[in-house]
Amino acid sequence: MEMTSTRTELATWREVVLFLLERAVAAARRAAGVVRPVGWTLLAAAVVLWILGTVMGWWEVIVAAVVLTATIGVCLLFLFGRTAYDVRLDLTRTRVVVGERAVGAFTVANPGERAILPSRIVLPVGSARGAFSVGRLAPGDEEEQLFAIPTTRRTVLSVGPVSIVRGDPLGLFERSTSRDEPVDLYVHPKTVGFAGESLGYVRDLEGMVSRDLTRDDIAFHALSEYRPGDDLRHVHWRSTARIGTLMVRTYEQTRRSHFVVGLSTSRSEYASDEEFELAVSIAGSLGLRALRDASRVDVLTPQQALRSRTPRILLDSLSGVDQAPVREGGTGELSAQTARIAPAASVVVLVSGSRVTPRALQGALSRLPLGARALAVTARPGAETARRRIGDADALTIGDLDAVPAAIGRVLS
Repeated sequence: MEMTSTRTELATWREVVLFLLERAVAAARRAAGVVRPVGWTLLAAAVVLWILGTVMGWWEVIVAAVVLTATIGVCLLFLFGRTAYDVRLDLTRTRVVVGERAVGAFTVANPGERAILPSRIVLPVGSARGAFSVGRLAPGDEEEQLFAIPTTRRTVLSVGPVSIVRGDPLGLFERSTSRDEPVDLYVHPKTVGFAGESLGYVRDLEGMVSRDLTRDDIAFHALSEYRPGDDLRHVHWRSTARIGTLMVRTYEQTRRSHFVVGLSTSRSEYASDEEFELAVSIAGSLGLRALRDASRVDVLTPQQALRSRTPRILLDSLSGVDQAPVREGGTGELSAQTARIAPAASVVVLVSGSRVTPRALQGALSRLPLGARALAVTARPGAETARRRIGDADALTIGDLDAVPAAIGRVLS
């Protein structure tokens, strides 16, 4: 029994020691985190001066060590003090189109009963950060800082969290405390609107009912007078006998549209970043128009199926699309992904760059789902709009986003 009790006590003490060591290491890391590179340099210099002065007996070096140590001690005093701000971060819009400025503000308030000394506020924006100075705040006071974020490229930026920084005038030490939560800023690609009729519908007896009338379908609409050429099988004899005029059934046309937009992401298929951005904008424009037409829409890359349930969700997804390594994400992988995810697609549009060879493009088109209406779109900034045939599919070269509605409309309407 005594040995068992001793083992239990040893295990308990071991746990206590390990716990204390973990806390000590965590405290040391936090303490080291407030020292900036200049501070580490002066701390090392102070240690060296103390050792040299003590060992060699040089009073001048000891005096220099005392002065340096006193300076470090005074700088440390600037870290103490309250920084209990209430911080509110507000972006006017969390979604902007590339090229627009995102405007926002953050408010810092002193909810306490004592004044807070001047501090520095740091606002991270992606990999960059902005710094703002906040003056002394009396109890109950607040201060608002406005900022603008320029957007030069399509991306998803993390804005925040707002950090309150306390430091010394020499920049030896810096204590940072985060407030609030980060906010995602979606920088959407540029898109262009389509006018006119719906894109890419295929007549199908199991499809959606449209407002277009036809003489031959399954969704009955009304009766109309017989016209030469109408199918006599659709004559409504009972109404004909009652009215005395030959009457035929008119139907609402049923149409099916599972619209798939495939976007190649391989860096090897694009001549420049500008070309890739044009391809993303074309894919986004097509997806938005298909959603407007109430189609079932899938927007695919070789790596994943993007969320595309609503226009906003689609643009958010496109904001985060990046180019894949040179040997990944090409049209071959894209067509395989399309055939696997959307085997019953009615319309498939493959969007790629100018470095795709006609042979590779033909191979990708041949692997698309059987029966789907296929279109290949090549983005090439500055090029004239051109149309050609590759096998049984149409292929378009588009050099400007504004040319997309007319070019696509002629092929798919």
